[in-house]
Amino acid sequence: MLGAPPTCEVSVKSLRSLVRITSGLVLLAGSLIAQSPVPAVATSATTSATTSAADVRGLVDAHSHLFSYEAFGGMLMCGKPFDPDGIAKALRDCPDHLPNGELAWFENFTRTGSPTGTHDPVGWPTFRDWPAHDSLTHQQAYYTWVERAWRGGLRVMVNHLVANRQLCAIYPLRRHGCDEMDSIRLQAQRARELQAHIDAEHGGPGRGWFRIVRDPAEARQVVQAGKLAVVLGVETSEPFGCRQVLGISACTRAQIDRGLDEMYELGVRSMFACHKYDNALCGVRFDSGTQGAIVNIGNLLGTGRFWQARTCTTAEHDNTIEPAGVLPGQIARLLPPGVSLPIYPAAPHCNTRGLTSLGQYMIEGMMRRGMMIEIDHMSVKAADSALDLLEAAGYPGVISSHSWTDPHYMNRIYALGGMVTQYGHDAEHFVDEWRRTEPLRQAHQVPGYGYGLDANGMGRLPAPRAGNGSNPVTYPFTSLDGVTLDRQRTGERVWDVNQDGVANYGLVPDWIEDMRIIAGPEIVQDLAAGAESYLRTWASATQHASLR
Repeated sequence: MLGAPPTCEVSVKSLRSLVRITSGLVLLAGSLIAQSPVPAVATSATTSATTSAADVRGLVDAHSHLFSYEAFGGMLMCGKPFDPDGIAKALRDCPDHLPNGELAWFENFTRTGSPTGTHDPVGWPTFRDWPAHDSLTHQQAYYTWVERAWRGGLRVMVNHLVANRQLCAIYPLRRHGCDEMDSIRLQAQRARELQAHIDAEHGGPGRGWFRIVRDPAEARQVVQAGKLAVVLGVETSEPFGCRQVLGISACTRAQIDRGLDEMYELGVRSMFACHKYDNALCGVRFDSGTQGAIVNIGNLLGTGRFWQARTCTTAEHDNTIEPAGVLPGQIARLLPPGVSLPIYPAAPHCNTRGLTSLGQYMIEGMMRRGMMIEIDHMSVKAADSALDLLEAAGYPGVISSHSWTDPHYMNRIYALGGMVTQYGHDAEHFVDEWRRTEPLRQAHQVPGYGYGLDANGMGRLPAPRAGNGSNPVTYPFTSLDGVTLDRQRTGERVWDVNQDGVANYGLVPDWIEDMRIIAGPEIVQDLAAGAESYLRTWASATQHASLR
């Protein structure tokens, strides 16, 4: 018989003391978002599922963040996806990175693991040190880079409006407040400003290639016209302000109703219930290792409690929590006297918090509106309950968009008619996971595959493929959309995927070509059917909705 979970609550007095602790904030801030999921080990692949002649063709990115430069207070991310005054103003470094990056502690920590370091802060026109696949605070998705990806076959992008109150609160520089929903509203405004900017470049309203869509029929029309259908999503730690502190919920059903109504009116069609921290809606899937220990401290800062875990009794589990006794000293120093990380039971670990009654109410509200329900970042207890709800309703609008759910749930997601897209790993690891999961897609007759690049989401973009000297991408090459592409050039900088990996969003077609070289045309065929798979799932969700 399993013992009771450890007591993981601290007093309000201790919590206030903890908030005043400033040593180690570098470690805490740098770990709230930036951790890439690890790809599974590959097995054999089968042949790709077929698509009909009437299907659309193109790539789907189900998880990116073009406008996160306005998140976290608006001064953590450097550079913008566009500026009305031009690229020189859009792609310049943050003021605190001047003159040589020495003071850019967050960039340095997320890039090298140390708060000290230097980089050339000059963006346009030289771009010597950024953007780069491992530079997480510099703009990765300038609109002409996204345009190159579109010309190379990208047809559907889910742009997640993102916010994290705790990260905003601990970062010392900011232009905006830390209210998450205010940040979401501002980013939605910026998305429409970019659409208008591109329209103006192409002759007027509605004529640009970047089209924000509100339903799957409109998205299909956009793709059929050869343009990019952009779906707005939301990934935030406290949707509608639904936090919980010391186990007390700060959320109501009326709050959820108002929030969903507002988001739907704003054009949001895909949404997470929780992200990184437990909230009033659901428990989260733990981060692992030392990174997880740091985020666990963030959970304490935001909720007044550490994560509470038990030993899992099923195949599904959350990531393992690092034992407190092996924490590096700089992490241990985050904790004030009298507070220590809990001693957890044996792994595998499962969050004791699942989907709350309010979380169930939110999921039901999303189903009534025909929205896509993002299952990533939910604890297995929450994900299991959410899938039970969806299965009882026969609701297909569920997605794992960037490899942040237990792999055992893929079968249930596909059985519902849902969608699974893989995090943007390097080409070799992406191919391995594509091969491993291909038999499952075949069993459920899923026509295509996709990726969740997580651009501007403080996760690394695909690195150069190791050992590519014997079979590199050769320039120029022909993209899956039949476009001839040479090395990408912006200003004075020329990028090569063989040396630079996916240094910015414009190198996505080169990354796809790299995968074709090592896996053959079958992976390109599956990825080219990704947009169709996403639109089918979304259309099925809207057909099941009782509220339009």
